[in-house]
Amino acid sequence: MSEDMAGFRDRVSVIVSQIPHGRVMTYGQIAALCGNARAARVVGGIAHFGDPNLPWQRVVNRKGGMARGYYGGRKTQQRELESEGIVFDAEGHIADLQNVLWHPELS
Repeated sequence: MSEDMAGFRDRVSVIVSQIPHGRVMTYGQIAALCGNARAARVVGGIAHFGDPNLPWQRVVNRKGGMARGYYGGRKTQQRELESEGIVFDAEGHIADLQNVLWHPELS
């Protein structure tokens, strides 16, 4: 793994570790904060193979949808977020995504 990729992975892990309970971030948000706004899919790959002790359930797609590759599936991710107080619509997307998005640069 290149030093750049290792650094990117480490930055992703740091950001994910800081997402507060009851809040979410998108793959694209995280990628942009880590220096490559076009690397949302890379963030997804890191999520699927990253540290299982991080709150990956708090990382969602840009529409507030659950991750296809989440351990246990989309329904498991949804249940975990519901247990944090996040509300979903009938299609399984976060009902009020804009209000639960975490913006660390503004915190």
